Amino acid sequence: MQQFVCEQNIVHFERLLNETSDPTVQGTVRALLASAKRQLALLNSAASGADSTPLEQRRRQHIDGATIRRQFQPEFDSSPHPYMLLDPGPGLSIVDINDAYAAATFISRADVVGRSLFEIFPDNPDDPLADGVSNLYGSLRIVGETGQAHAMAVQRYDIRDPGGTFVERHWQPINSPIHDTGGHLVFLLHHVEDVTAQVTARR
Repeated sequence: MQQFVCEQNIVHFERLLNETSDPTVQGTVRALLASAKRQLALLNSAASGADSTPLEQRRRQHIDGATIRRQFQPEFDSSPHPYMLLDPGPGLSIVDINDAYAAATFISRADVVGRSLFEIFPDNPDDPLADGVSNLYGSLRIVGETGQAHAMAVQRYDIRDPGGTFVERHWQPINSPIHDTGGHLVFLLHHVEDVTAQVTARR
């Protein structure tokens, strides 16, 4: 029911945005639209993750994730580029991050493994137009549905510093699927590069 309400709100707000030319009203509607899209992404993430495979079929699949991880773990751990490994199922749990990702996002592996992606990386509550959650979920969903990597446009996605204060960050994300030998989706690999300096330099 909540998902249906969010979907209807999105349609309504998009229509309002197209119908009004008042800048004040547009700003309000954009904030409402961003909020509705964020809420829908969170609901869908919790309910089904990014894997479009029916739940019963997923339960019947025998996937040896540990064996698959051993094949790429050394490169994952030692890469100077930030990587995060996600479970594509309901909740989009964080499976692992490498040191570069931990350094770029002010988090530690011990604190985040097993927790929901959007619990660790919520939108900045002080930015009513924040769309990091909805856009990232949309990209992960595309990867889950198509089985192909998806490169996102440069995305503003603020993160919390060690003191818990949100700081501005802009990223160039690429999301990729990791399949087992049977073609089943096992993990999602999230790669980002911090392009904040380049974005702010163009202002």
